[in-house]
Amino acid sequence: MAILYPVALGTILLCDYSLGGFREPEMVKRRPAVVVSPRLPHRDGLCTVVPLSTTAPLHPVGYVVELDVPMPLPSPFDAPKVWAKCDMLATVGFERLDLFRTKRDQGGRRKYLHPRLPAEDLVRVRAAILAALGMPS
Repeated sequence: MAILYPVALGTILLCDYSLGGFREPEMVKRRPAVVVSPRLPHRDGLCTVVPLSTTAPLHPVGYVVELDVPMPLPSPFDAPKVWAKCDMLATVGFERLDLFRTKRDQGGRRKYLHPRLPAEDLVRVRAAILAALGMPS
């Protein structure tokens, strides 16, 4: 089920790029993504995200950031390190975004993870976004 409300900066969500609108070499599958935009006025139902990859880049570049995952994500995204692909920045609708689900509680209700990047990692991701846009600080 998609998120219904904006989430905090740095929150890691599952983004379904496969819902249509994207074509290779753009992102075209489900993968973790980190929220990099705050809630903005008159912009309901949208947020900007950077996808996370469990595969290291072939070449070191200023727009890919290596990150330690703040808490284990469910399989198949359970790698201890990920790479923020800041050149793949996208503004997406909430219908593409979901929290990571875990087991149900004793009452049968679904439980969700709320992983967030530490502030210093979010600063590094934002700098890499600027590098990806050709605007290094």
